[in-house]
Amino acid sequence: MPPKIRGMTANSTFSKSAQNTVRRFTLMLAGEDAYDAEEEQAIGDRPMKGLPHERFLLGNLVPLAPVMLLGQTSLVVNPSEVIACLQPVHLHATRDHLILMGQNQVDLTQSESAELLQAALPLIEEDFQNPILFQGQHYWFISAGPFSNLDSYSVDQAHGRNIDWWMPRDTSEEGSARHWRKLQNEIQMLWHIGPVNEEREQRGMPSINSLWISGIGKLSDVQTPQLVQQSQHIYGSHPLLAGLAKLFNLPHSKAFNIQEAAGSFAWLDQAETFWPALRTAILNKELDELCIIDFPKGKTRERVFTAKDLSRKSWKFWKNAEPLTWKEIIL
Repeated sequence: MPPKIRGMTANSTFSKSAQNTVRRFTLMLAGEDAYDAEEEQAIGDRPMKGLPHERFLLGNLVPLAPVMLLGQTSLVVNPSEVIACLQPVHLHATRDHLILMGQNQVDLTQSESAELLQAALPLIEEDFQNPILFQGQHYWFISAGPFSNLDSYSVDQAHGRNIDWWMPRDTSEEGSARHWRKLQNEIQMLWHIGPVNEEREQRGMPSINSLWISGIGKLSDVQTPQLVQQSQHIYGSHPLLAGLAKLFNLPHSKAFNIQEAAGSFAWLDQAETFWPALRTAILNKELDELCIIDFPKGKTRERVFTAKDLSRKSWKFWKNAEPLTWKEIIL
């Protein structure tokens, strides 16, 4: 029997009472854009904001910055305040364009991040007309001020691609994108001659040669599915999950505890490593159902697996059914 398949929307519901009756664990897998880099220019004038899983968790406005700020600080975040996320990044020069490198390729240290921010802080706070709210190793947050109306794209979405197509764009007001590029260029020149990049060059590390803005939005824009809001626990290391847990007053853990999987929601690094334990939990009736949410071709898909769905059936009735592999499950 194939697993049950349901279309998912932000308003899909799975009540706590149902979770208590049916011991279901929900696992979300990260999604990619439905097109590749070669198709970017053919899509239109403006790419869709947010990766599929970002839109699923936050809604189409994708207000990443305020939610991640909430997850990394004890600050009280005004739900009506527009927040921006700033990230020091490396732009790799090819023959005719620049490519944004992912944060995991940069290996930025806490001290380097602090030193870079200290150098750029006067420029940032002058142009944003606001003080920095919080600085972490990879993320800095600030009230967006004159940049509130920019359309922006996360590093996770734009990395490895030609940044010409992914740079922030004006929406309701003209001039904000130009203002941002001016500030970005000033910071690039400042960091180019700074001690952080001199030391990184000596170690053979890529330079931190630009600042990226993304996630612009406010908490009141968040549109999270009921199945997440009504979870008993949220698991996963991404700071977005910590923010959502705090927003909806839910327990959150970076490390996954399969003993407390029933009724919980997770977005896990290397989810395939948990598959044997999840399968065993279902076969041993510790869990009744496993719900997998993924995004083939950018579309949200929900599938519910029970014990009878976890084995490959054979026409050779005298042979034992073979367990499905993780690759077969996520097809």
